[in-house]
Formats: sequence, C-alpha cells, structure tokens
Amino acid sequence: MDDIGSAAGVTGPALYHHFAGKEAMLAAALIPVSEGLLHGGKERVARHPDDALAALSDLIEFHVEFALAHPAVIALHLHELDRLPEEPRRQIRRLQRLYVEEWVAVLSTLRPELDAGEARVLAHSAFGLMNSTPFLGGEVDRRRRADLLREATGHALLGR
Repeated sequence: MDDIGSAAGVTGPALYHHFAGKEAMLAAALIPVSEGLLHGGKERVARHPDDALAALSDLIEFHVEFALAHPAVIALHLHELDRLPEEPRRQIRRLQRLYVEEWVAVLSTLRPELDAGEARVLAHSAFGLMNSTPFLGGEVDRRRRADLLREATGHALLGR
C-alpha cells in the first residue's frame, strides 16, 4: 500500500480514504489496464485490414512496449487478480479474453493450419514471453530487451 500511495503522491493509508479497501483499489487499477489493452489491440489490428503480418507485428510491438513500460502492473495482475471479488475479476477476465481473440483472429489468418484453440495456445504463450519483463534483470538495456522480446514472440507465433 505504501508503494501505491507513494506513486500517487500520498501515504499508503491515505488511499483508504478514496477506496473501500484493497480489492477496490486493485479493481480500479486493473480494469482500465485490461480496457486499454483491448482498445489498443483492436486499434492495431484495424490499422492493417488487409495485412495480417503487419497487424501481428503491430500487436507484438504494442504489447512489448506495454510490458516494458508497466512491469509492476503485470506483477500486480499475476499476484493479485485471483484475490479480487468475483464481479471485477470476471470483468477483467472477459476483457482479457477479448484481447486474446484479437490475436487469435490475426494468427488464424497467418497460420490457417491452426484451429482457434491452437492459435489461442500460441497467443497465451506469447503473452508469457512478453509478460516476463517483471522478472528480467537490468543487465540488458531496454531497447535491446524490446528487440529480443519482439523477435522471440514473432518466432513463437509464426513457427520460424
């Protein structure tokens, strides 16, 4: 709580004056992130209506930049989502599923040999790669980490 408060410019306990409790703060933090990912994913796909490879590249770029800019949000999501009450957790999961389906649609175009379930497995594996950023050390600079994450994700999704 102290870390969150510090980031907001207040003490940790002061946050409770604005939220009903920890769960309400988590929901207020995680729902907009999931909405932003979905909106950003849809926007990237819409930029390339006739070029699935460009759409995938744009999706990867978008998510890698998000992951590198917000590793604490990813860690928060990984560790706290299951502690949320059912309704906000269900809302976040629904937004996440819709975001995944943006990736599945693009992958299904690029990899017609995959059924939707297989494309979904690949999309989730790509998120595992890209969302590994909270656990990466600083021995590799940010630009090079982004390059490596984009390259690894592209290889994982395209099978080459």
